[in-house]
Amino acid sequence: MPISDRKGGYVRPGYDPLIVADAPTIGTLSNNGATSLSLAFTAPTNVGGGAITSYTAIATDSSSGATFAGTGSASPITITGLTTGNTYTAQVIAINAYGPSRPSSASNSAVPAVIPGQQAYTTSGSYSWVAPADVTSISVVAIGGGGYMNGSGYGGGGGGLGYKNNITVVPGSSYTVEVGSASGTSYFISTGTVRGGGASSNTAGTYTGDGGGNGGSGGNAGSNYSAGGGGAGGYSGSGGSGGNFSAGGNPGSGGGGGGGGASNTIYLGGGGGGGVGILGEGTSGTGGSAGAGTQGSPGTGGSSGTDGTAGSGNNGGNGGTYGGGSGGGGGFSGTPASGAVRIIWPGDTRYFPSTNTADE
Repeated sequence: MPISDRKGGYVRPGYDPLIVADAPTIGTLSNNGATSLSLAFTAPTNVGGGAITSYTAIATDSSSGATFAGTGSASPITITGLTTGNTYTAQVIAINAYGPSRPSSASNSAVPAVIPGQQAYTTSGSYSWVAPADVTSISVVAIGGGGYMNGSGYGGGGGGLGYKNNITVVPGSSYTVEVGSASGTSYFISTGTVRGGGASSNTAGTYTGDGGGNGGSGGNAGSNYSAGGGGAGGYSGSGGSGGNFSAGGNPGSGGGGGGGGASNTIYLGGGGGGGVGILGEGTSGTGGSAGAGTQGSPGTGGSSGTDGTAGSGNNGGNGGTYGGGSGGGGGFSGTPASGAVRIIWPGDTRYFPSTNTADE
């Protein structure tokens, strides 16, 4: 008859001791996706009568008591087939040639859920975004490109900003992303889904979506050829308009960029409008001041967007990233900023303008 030892194995007369390993030391059970968890553990020092050949992790549904197993040769072990949103605990056993060890102690509780993620497109062009595995809902912000100064003396308008939350997508499917260059429109799927409109000269970009803001209009220089650029639209308000000849720009609202200021001197360049960021609503940009015998100063960026630049000689200042309109002077336009599109998920818990929209 076998003689049980303290580890649950046995000793056979005339044979070397044949024993199972000690139980592993439990680590942390953590989320690994919508239907899986990952269990970390430490291997036992005492492996018993032979090397450990594998480990088995067993997760238990705290509500139903149903169990799910995963195997592996080392820590951590992934356990699949779980139900999104349910609570689980887990244990792990070590297996050698003589059988399984005792189970480890129980782990902490964990809940399988979609892992937050993002994709940002910040260079103008056409793209195709493929929805990752498990991702069925996303939120999107789109910012249009800022406008150029035109020959009539208007500064460039700011690009519009639109966002849309909880858009249904199919894992593995491809979706169109368009990022506008200067004066270009940015959108996801189509301009009717979510759009940040591109701006022209003094005309601001508009938007489509659950919310957002129009860009600020460019300033009017008339025959004096000095005007500020408009700021990019905000998450809940418009960008600031650029200053007319000899006037300062206006502040943005709802996280929008501020408008650039103009000069009070004929032909000297006006400041570019401030841009807007893609990480959700923050502070609004301030308007640039008018230059007295000098170039106009730029508008500042809203919601972590960058500032425009000041006018340089007869040239207008550049628009700030993303969506800032250019200033103008002497008939010479600065360079407006292009647009951007950012996708975040899951869209049912991360949504613009300000709920869990930070970079992850």
